[in-house]
Amino acid sequence: MLSSETLRSASDTLRALALDERLKRRALEIPGVAQAARRAAARYIAGDAAADAIALLGANAERGHLGSVELVGESVRERDTAERETRTLIGLAEGLAAREVPATVCFDLSHVGSLISPRLGWENASRIAQAAREAGTSTLISAEGSDRTDLVLELWERLSLDFPETGITLQARLHRTPRDLVRVMRRPGPVRLVKGAFLEPEDVAFPRDSAGMLAAYRDAVALLARAGHPVRVATHDAALVDVLRTELGEDLRGEHVEFETLQGLGTELLDGLAEDGFVTREYVVYGPEWWLYVLNRIAEHPERAILALADLGLAGRAGG
Repeated sequence: MLSSETLRSASDTLRALALDERLKRRALEIPGVAQAARRAAARYIAGDAAADAIALLGANAERGHLGSVELVGESVRERDTAERETRTLIGLAEGLAAREVPATVCFDLSHVGSLISPRLGWENASRIAQAAREAGTSTLISAEGSDRTDLVLELWERLSLDFPETGITLQARLHRTPRDLVRVMRRPGPVRLVKGAFLEPEDVAFPRDSAGMLAAYRDAVALLARAGHPVRVATHDAALVDVLRTELGEDLRGEHVEFETLQGLGTELLDGLAEDGFVTREYVVYGPEWWLYVLNRIAEHPERAILALADLGLAGRAGG
């Protein structure tokens, strides 16, 4: 059994590798490596195209789950790219409407230009929110690193003046989150509560899965659920879900409380919650820029590297 210190070091290494653009470029330029990486990514990514994600959302709806969908990507620093990605997200909303799949459209503000200029990020986010509203659904803003949290919240607040249905993601492990919760609960949009997967110093965030982080997560869910504020309990941690159900009981039974898991994680947990009568949602991710997202998913639990090796399925091909 590996020590918690070893696992934490492995997680930090994987997160650092996820941010290494040169490594990503070199790995994906080698056909065999790129093919293997895509096989490992398929557990977490619906595919490259919106049609892949919409098909999966439809299948999930048949299993009783609501849907959210994200075009993976962030940290865009070129205006033409931000415009292209904005048009793609508008097309996603239109595709959802055409196929009558009312999933929430999720994205990072930095994916649509907030790092180029806050105004550009807000303008593009507004265009996407309008397209989602016309499609009969809404948008939700994803969390980014703690150094961007102020910008994310400021732009979300501005966006929610015109689109109050817009949701926001908060990370329970950040020490600032209890204050941010008071702030975001002044607006009606849903709060998606995640543990937080970014590499953060301990003066900014609790270590992931530490007692302090788990307590902060429970406290945040309790505050939102008991206040009747829409909350998406976004975790695939079955032990944490059991604790929440034990401690909060009927407070989790309202329509304003949803349990959410990421695609490829917690499938059995989500199906079980749906069978028990809870509102459930699966968060589907698609797009070609999956490198950072997939490595961060593996970094959350380095044991998933074993799953990645199994997903390669090399043994069966080697004998053929």
